[in-house]
Amino acid sequence: MKPPIQFTVVFAMLFGCVILSSCSQSGSRQVFSSENITQGKTDEPVAKFSNIQQGSEEDFIMAVGRRVYFTKGSVKFDDVALETMNIQINWLKRYPQWKIKLQGHADDPGGNAKNVQLSEKRAKAVMDYFVQQGVSAQRMWMKGYGSERLLRSCPEIECKALNRRVVVNLRREFDAAAPQF
Repeated sequence: MKPPIQFTVVFAMLFGCVILSSCSQSGSRQVFSSENITQGKTDEPVAKFSNIQQGSEEDFIMAVGRRVYFTKGSVKFDDVALETMNIQINWLKRYPQWKIKLQGHADDPGGNAKNVQLSEKRAKAVMDYFVQQGVSAQRMWMKGYGSERLLRSCPEIECKALNRRVVVNLRREFDAAAPQF
């Protein structure tokens, strides 16, 4: 006799939570929290928002997420990055009043000049994908920061991976980094 679907779903969710919690607690891996992330950066974890309005910047940050991650030395999208960007694109199409600043970041070997170049390529790759999916290029601009704005400063591979990202920031107006359209 098959268990009811609701039981199966609840069991699967609980099992997943147990697996995830055991992964983050096992061995010598570091558990990341808002306490050990570099403070004062553009993409530090969001403080507690209240009264979140649909279509607001807080809505985008909390419901959609603004980071797209990359593997070491790469500008290619994996399945998670594609899924993240598709969710972002759907939201951005729904709320066309927002302008979009794409901030590329890198924490890869090769020095600052190479990291700036890689971070610019990452931001451009995200912009190109957004445009291919129907987001107007006139709403977007990008800037590569290289390793200037690390989310974390650490030697561990898992930790360094948090720095290899593009942050999708919403703006009401273009800033000084934006090209003139």
